[in-house]
Amino acid sequence: MKRAMVIGCCGAGKSTFAKALHEAAGLELIHLDQHYWKAGWIESDAGEWVKAVQALADRPSWVIDGNYGGTMDIRINRADTIIYLDCPTWKCLWRVTKRILRYWRRTRPDMPEGCAERFDLQFFHYVATFNAVRRKKLLDKISLLKGEKDVVILRNGRQVRAYLAGLQA
Repeated sequence: MKRAMVIGCCGAGKSTFAKALHEAAGLELIHLDQHYWKAGWIESDAGEWVKAVQALADRPSWVIDGNYGGTMDIRINRADTIIYLDCPTWKCLWRVTKRILRYWRRTRPDMPEGCAERFDLQFFHYVATFNAVRRKKLLDKISLLKGEKDVVILRNGRQVRAYLAGLQA
């Protein structure tokens, strides 16, 4: 494994898993949120964002966490491993709520400075509808890559721990 992308719903554990994968495999850790957002929750310019993701994906080895559908193909083209964290909606909503409470008005380690944790109803709606709206499309997309890429779907903590333990063995 040289380049692994970690995708899934917000609250599925992408950043936590990516950090553990970084430690287990020795790959550079890239949180897309740190590159996309600017202080005050300002979004990157679309053209600037595509160039930034291309530059990140062109690095020799990495683990990148984040969905960002508009640049997913850039990462897929470079990745040799695609890991989808497939969590139920209730668990993602619970984890997002815990994260907000834990980091309220402070910046999380996987975010850029100036993006303090906050409650955002639109974001909650995105998480609540992610599996119904986006899950099948993402799973279909990555299932077409089996054989060409190492496609891993992890559905629970036991599978996550077993996968990481297998890398360390």
